[in-house]
Amino acid sequence: MLLLHAMVGASADADAGRDQTRPADKALIGVRLLEIPANRMDDPRSQAFVVDHVNPGTSFTRRFEVYSTSPKPQHVQLYASAAGIKGGRFIFAPARTPNELSSWITLNRSEANLPAHGSAPVQATIAVPAWAAKAERYAVIWAQVSSAGAGQKGNIALVNRVGIRTYLDVGPGGEPPSDFQIGQIVPRRTDDGQPMIVATVSNTGQRAIDLDGQLSLSDGPSALSGGPFQINRDTTLAPGDHGDITALLGRDLPDGPWKFHLTLHSGRISHTTTGTLTFPAKPGAWGLSASSDFPLRLTLALAGLVVLLAGVILLIGFRRFRMRRRTPATRHLHGDLA
Repeated sequence: MLLLHAMVGASADADAGRDQTRPADKALIGVRLLEIPANRMDDPRSQAFVVDHVNPGTSFTRRFEVYSTSPKPQHVQLYASAAGIKGGRFIFAPARTPNELSSWITLNRSEANLPAHGSAPVQATIAVPAWAAKAERYAVIWAQVSSAGAGQKGNIALVNRVGIRTYLDVGPGGEPPSDFQIGQIVPRRTDDGQPMIVATVSNTGQRAIDLDGQLSLSDGPSALSGGPFQINRDTTLAPGDHGDITALLGRDLPDGPWKFHLTLHSGRISHTTTGTLTFPAKPGAWGLSASSDFPLRLTLALAGLVVLLAGVILLIGFRRFRMRRRTPATRHLHGDLA
């Protein structure tokens, strides 16, 4: 099986801990998927998350690995708990809060004792009941370490948990389509003067999307160019939702005008928009909305529509011309018959 890195953790926090399901540079523990479905090998999201569509009554498994980057042995607890999407973010329920999907997930082990820099394999089985209603559901498979806080009083503990997001769509037939649209793009400057862009994105498909992408600038003052700049990677949109993505740019960039090239993607779906923007000069200020170039596919569609309308007009004109030529002869024939 292909070994695929998924989520790694963050430093421990007190009490509730820090929930981490996006890649990070440093970790005490981490988890990584060991297999993905053959029909999703070209889907980047499936390399990090459990993303699938199944019929009611289906069971399937996913193998993953929990590992430690600590020089000391670690006792790791393993479990699934509820998750959801709200306000353009993938949100995690506290502790071991269950939901429908988490109740369908069974792990072949509930804990693992990892040696220093060690690892352990884990298998998750997801059994969807035959009565499950059509819907997309969300959960997280967690790996968690807990320890008493140094110098802390009472029962306060340091908790570090990392997890694999699970997006499971249930319903008969094929998988519902995924898609999104890039809307208004506005340049601005942060309160400390750093240029950034804010773009509104709408989920026009029937499955959740996790947005990633880059922005590049060109044809700036003195023919300057900039980027590519990474967008924020914490925007998740449920079907029908819309939200904003942002990209922080180089602090020394002049105001512009600039040509921009923004490409966003989620899984196999990718869209690009281009145009012109100018950043405001004042820190904390918002600029005018960027002027976008006509998307190529829209241009082609309109060109096709114009050709079709022109054909209809020519056809109508040709028919009228034939009728006008035939009308006098018809009248003469009627007169002779009389």
